[in-house]
Amino acid sequence: MDKEYRYIGKATPRKDAREIVTGRAQFSDDIKLPQMLYGKVLRSPYSHANIKNIDTSKAEAYPGVKAVLTYKNVPGWKWGSPRHKRVLDSKVRFVGDAVALVAAETAEAAEEALELIDVEYEQLPAVYNVDEAMKPDAPQLYSEYPGNVLPRGFPFYGPKTLQEIVMGDVEKGLKEADFIAEGTYAYENIPNPIAPEPPGVIASWEGPDQLTIWTAAPGPYLMRFSGQSVTKLSDVRIISTHCGGSYGTKGSLSVLAHGAALAKVTGRPVKVYYTKEEQFTAFNLRLGSRIRGKVGIKKDGTVTAVSAEWLVDTGATSEIAQGMIAVGLGEAQVLLRCSNWNFQPHVVLTNRCYSSSVRGFGGQELKSALFPMLTMALEKADLDPVEFFKKNFAKAGDGYYWRDGLWWVCRGADYSKAMQKGAEVFGWKDKWKGWGKPTAVDGTKRRGVGVGVHGNADTGEDKSEAYVRLTSDSIAVLYSCIAEHGTGQRSSLCKMVAEVLNLPLDHVTITPPDTLLNPFEFGPSGSRGTYAAGSAAIEAAEDAKRKLFELAAPKLGAKVEDLETKDGLIYVRDDIGKKIPWREVIDRMNTCTGQGHFETDFSFPNFMMTFVEVEVDVETGKTELLRVIGTTDVGQIIDPLALEGQLYGALGSAGIDTALFEESVLDKSTGHIMNCNMMDYKWRTFLDLPEFQNVILETPVPSHRFKAIGVGEITPAPGPSAVLMAISNAIGKKVIDYPETPDRILKALGKI
Repeated sequence: MDKEYRYIGKATPRKDAREIVTGRAQFSDDIKLPQMLYGKVLRSPYSHANIKNIDTSKAEAYPGVKAVLTYKNVPGWKWGSPRHKRVLDSKVRFVGDAVALVAAETAEAAEEALELIDVEYEQLPAVYNVDEAMKPDAPQLYSEYPGNVLPRGFPFYGPKTLQEIVMGDVEKGLKEADFIAEGTYAYENIPNPIAPEPPGVIASWEGPDQLTIWTAAPGPYLMRFSGQSVTKLSDVRIISTHCGGSYGTKGSLSVLAHGAALAKVTGRPVKVYYTKEEQFTAFNLRLGSRIRGKVGIKKDGTVTAVSAEWLVDTGATSEIAQGMIAVGLGEAQVLLRCSNWNFQPHVVLTNRCYSSSVRGFGGQELKSALFPMLTMALEKADLDPVEFFKKNFAKAGDGYYWRDGLWWVCRGADYSKAMQKGAEVFGWKDKWKGWGKPTAVDGTKRRGVGVGVHGNADTGEDKSEAYVRLTSDSIAVLYSCIAEHGTGQRSSLCKMVAEVLNLPLDHVTITPPDTLLNPFEFGPSGSRGTYAAGSAAIEAAEDAKRKLFELAAPKLGAKVEDLETKDGLIYVRDDIGKKIPWREVIDRMNTCTGQGHFETDFSFPNFMMTFVEVEVDVETGKTELLRVIGTTDVGQIIDPLALEGQLYGALGSAGIDTALFEESVLDKSTGHIMNCNMMDYKWRTFLDLPEFQNVILETPVPSHRFKAIGVGEITPAPGPSAVLMAISNAIGKKVIDYPETPDRILKALGKI
């Protein structure tokens, strides 16, 4: 760290800490509006069926019921990529698909009315496998998409959205390779990470063309785009509540559409709040990822060619799959410095619950399937994976196509230093015995180690705006439409403003996350909060300070560039006796406001490497995660506690444990998810936590004033493949399935 900061890099209390621990923080289920109704959804028991007849008369007559909607009378809105999903349809495409909506005076009345709706279904054949779904005789989910393959492209990312990687000459590259690995590898059946707070919205129409939504959306403006795309309105207001966990999932459109439709018809506010079972069965899953291809490398670890077909299972609907693919394709290039590519993705529809955004956003899905194939090549070449990643991860001056389809040149740090430091702390050289070799053997128990890596250039995705308003009582108000989703991002932005203005931290506040009050801010996705949102907040604070000094300079008889401020006093740098308080520059009837703006910049990939050690009992197949070392380089730590919390998030939220036990168990004879409750869904308790240590370097990067880059979103992504590598090394047999449950390990050992 080049300089000592007042707040940056130091642990400080979060702005929302007191209201959270005292129970004053309002989550979406805490909000109750006058005359608010409660919405419930009747869901399909079948994975694929036509609705032949639906009778809602009994439900409509039930006391307290104010509206019952079916495909016959629901607003004709659509969403998806491309727009293909109706609010309600005459065909259902997965178990849990919406059949009817009810709004009533109480949630209990709405639930009871659902049971009074009579539905006659015509069952249709279903398909749950991407290979089967693409066959000519497969059941077709949508008539407009023959072969169950959706068109490429994602308009939001621009006309040149990255849809494939085609560079160089793959056949030539394969011929130049000393070793080639090929096969089919998959990262599928991964559940929603099940945030503690289920999804929900409150929708209210303030006029025929004015929709207001209260929801736990980390990015209110992103949700506003979604609401506009569904309702075809420009006047959609999003008010974000506290978010009880998102893990990248709280932007799904189905909840918004159902609440907005019921509110439209009833003319009253309507709350739609999912049960925990609905969160399991009817809320978006992670994309299924299957890669079939080849990779060629030389003896020195140079990657000569990557050729692959990427089959992406989006389930019954694609909300944003093509966008996730574009990011995943970019991340593959950040991982591998290779001149010859032919990487072809296909978005495939199947009769399982739909997929949408989840933390890891395309890159985790791609790499978790690509890494097992890549490690096959490394094993053939007998290469140390840490040394391979040092050689191949993008460095300053390297180029890549990012999600917008444009060529970007990396301006980030050399992350090989962080890789080396992480390896030293983990003890990699002592523990790594080679491919397929355990670190230690103790009776029936074998220990093994593995490593994974991830990077994402979305740290500078999309635009951001901010205002900073200074008042006469030495208060700075940050106007930024970024919501709190558990990471402390709002507090970190306030720290940046306080640092620029040299104010006490409790003199900096931030506006509520409301699109009506704030300038544009995309939201905290893609680890963009530190760089993109931070840059806008810093620039706004600097602009406000400059304007303040312009007002103060004549009063102090000094030049603007000679002034400084601290704790609400403006003084001359070389004559600190000459000073005046802010209130003599800004009177009580005025304010001083600065503006900040950030333009999209994909030139700073971030970095995360995860080392793991596991112990496998070869008699029972049980795997215990013993130790995790997460290593990264963030340029400059903004808040150490917030950063540590994000890095510890590598375990859950569909991270490391997707390699061990997190799974959606689908009964392919009925289409039902079998573990859709808190007993059968397996996850780690506090008693099962491994030893976990973070190694954090600070190599300044030319991002903004504080030389920092965000890493929060990517921390879980390297873990799944690292665990598979560790298990393979422990038992001496290659394993490639997610999750590696005891039965799969015993099968790999030939014991069942």
